[in-house]
Amino acid sequence: MLYKFQSRATPDFVMLEVHARQLLDIVGKPAAPQGIITVEQIPAAIAALESALAREANNSHNHDDHVVEGHANDAEKQHVSLHQRAAPLLHMLRDSLAEEKDVTWST
Repeated sequence: MLYKFQSRATPDFVMLEVHARQLLDIVGKPAAPQGIITVEQIPAAIAALESALAREANNSHNHDDHVVEGHANDAEKQHVSLHQRAAPLLHMLRDSLAEEKDVTWST
């Protein structure tokens, strides 16, 4: 399943369910089929994402606690870190805050 994130301040983007659920959990939102991060909630969501990214940066292995050790195969070499997965949502949140627009998602 895919989650589609939208804001009137930015282009839409889609994300796999597993990654969307992780990011929604970080910002304190339930991974419901539809939801909203209001303009008033955006600063806390940004702070939560930045805090999670700072914690991951302390991990010396690709900045991600969930990475597989060894890099023996191509899938492990192409691991996508939390920093990379969070970037689209973080950009959307920042731009939406600047333009005072809510962020929504749907499946």
